[in-house]
Amino acid sequence: MIRLRAKKRTRGLFAPTVAATGWGESTFAELSWDKSRNAGLRWGIAGAVLGLLAALIVFAPAAWLAGAVASASQQRLILADARGTIWTGSAVVVLTGGEGSRDASSLPGRLAWTLRPAGLGLALRLEQACCLNGTVGLRVQPGFGRTTYTLVPPSGWVGQWPTAFLGGLGTPFNTMQLGGTARLVSPGLKLESVQGRWLVDGRAELELVDVSSRLSTLESLGSYRMSLAGDAANPGISLLTLTTQDGALKLSGTGTVGPAGVRFRGEARAGAVEEAALSNLLNIIGRRDGARSVISIG
Repeated sequence: MIRLRAKKRTRGLFAPTVAATGWGESTFAELSWDKSRNAGLRWGIAGAVLGLLAALIVFAPAAWLAGAVASASQQRLILADARGTIWTGSAVVVLTGGEGSRDASSLPGRLAWTLRPAGLGLALRLEQACCLNGTVGLRVQPGFGRTTYTLVPPSGWVGQWPTAFLGGLGTPFNTMQLGGTARLVSPGLKLESVQGRWLVDGRAELELVDVSSRLSTLESLGSYRMSLAGDAANPGISLLTLTTQDGALKLSGTGTVGPAGVRFRGEARAGAVEEAALSNLLNIIGRRDGARSVISIG
């Protein structure tokens, strides 16, 4: 009987203590508060990271775009003194002979661009007072294993540049020291990169007008046209055609752009009257074969 009463007494003494202190409820409350605090901390960190990424995207410097262009062109096309962001910026366009080359030439003024999302792709708008015909648009559409570039040209010509600008690419342009104007004309052109191959839909022409060279005593060598067009019979192949519009130096040739790269075969000729004045130039253009110079690429 004594033991039974002791057990009852013990239970009676312990129960009021727990109820009075609320130890069990406070422990659960603290655990719940710790969990909510940890969850809030994780959400805060996630929000800060997302905010930082968004800021990096929105305010990404134009130098990042300049670096990407230089890398893609193997340092032959440089956007120097890039200002602004990748979305709205400007730079000086420079041509070079590649990494380590000392040759370089730049265009006057600055090239300005705006880059905006457009559907699942990007829309690029370019302006340059010296060389572009108003605003030139380019749509970039990425896909599975392919990327499509669509030129949105203004009416008439797309752009024109002094041929002396090509001297920045190095040999043989720096030796020829060309004069005249290079003009790009296109009614519309779509380039599609598919697993390293380029598919061309549309047409573009590069017109070389009133070309001259310091290697010749002639005031003008002539005017020429290089055409690029897709081949409907061979979708993976694009056709190149070089023709002479007028002038003492006759240029002609055909070629292709395909998975194997650029392949071109042509020739340069001079009439009997102008052969002496064009001899040095013919020696540089290609492999000399009598009165003509054989042009071979690829």
